[in-house]
Amino acid sequence: MKVSILGIPMDLGAGRRGVDMGASALRNAQLSRTLRDLGHDVTDLGDVPVPIPETLDKHASGGLVFLEPILDACRLTADRVAALPRDVFPLTLGGDHSVSMGTVAGNARRLGAGTGTGRLGVIWVDAHTDYNTPDSSPSGNIHGMPVAHLTGLGDSRLTGLGDGWTLRPEDITMIGIRSVDTRERDALREAGIRAYTMKDVDQLGITRVVDRTLEQLDGVSGIHVSFDADALDPGVCPGVGTPVPGGLTYREGHLLMELLSDSHRITSMDIVEVNPILDTRNQTAEVMVGMAASLLGQRIL
Repeated sequence: MKVSILGIPMDLGAGRRGVDMGASALRNAQLSRTLRDLGHDVTDLGDVPVPIPETLDKHASGGLVFLEPILDACRLTADRVAALPRDVFPLTLGGDHSVSMGTVAGNARRLGAGTGTGRLGVIWVDAHTDYNTPDSSPSGNIHGMPVAHLTGLGDSRLTGLGDGWTLRPEDITMIGIRSVDTRERDALREAGIRAYTMKDVDQLGITRVVDRTLEQLDGVSGIHVSFDADALDPGVCPGVGTPVPGGLTYREGHLLMELLSDSHRITSMDIVEVNPILDTRNQTAEVMVGMAASLLGQRIL
């Protein structure tokens, strides 16, 4: 398989500094070599240019902190991803989770979603639903809002990244959820988005969660996996900005990726919210490289 790596070193959407170094940490954890050892043809496209917060005036526009530079970075990301051939697997590295507004929109364009030729499904692996809007967000940090904007809710400048395309709520599955704001919960229920909380994972097991997810997304032409490192328990991935106890175990994470790989339906992936400042000897980046490897074919035997 041809794999193209693209970094988006942005922490403008987060409340804590450090995830702008996440892409470098993942590369330092031998991401390219690991995937080449699996037989993939790997190209590293470098990074999308993103300004650092200290060079910017921190103000909220319409309740959104650093809106304009985030919008610019997401537009550049969407264009870079959309330009990739359909036979390439884009592996995009954050940065905070707001980068997914660009990666998902770009992959939708790449697969022809919104033009009548296909739909894009999204599997959101995260401790958080990221379904706030500027009106509901308690912080104004955009990394808590990407799913809402991808579905057309929120600020029109960010919902416009899809060039008229919006992600259908029925084409989203969330896995690993355990931290949801009150107004997010109400909005999720109203939208009808399928979210598997950690209670669901405990009761059903990862295998049944994946089976139900793939059944739900049966009609899409491609599936994008957006994997926030904080979906895994902080004992597994300590280097994240918003850790929540009780997350996916190491083996649950790998099993999830292995089962999705077995489906042969995953067409792109994000790895986001790796924060080396808060990490221990690059542990989180190394774990997430392993998750990407499992999604892209690594097996025990």
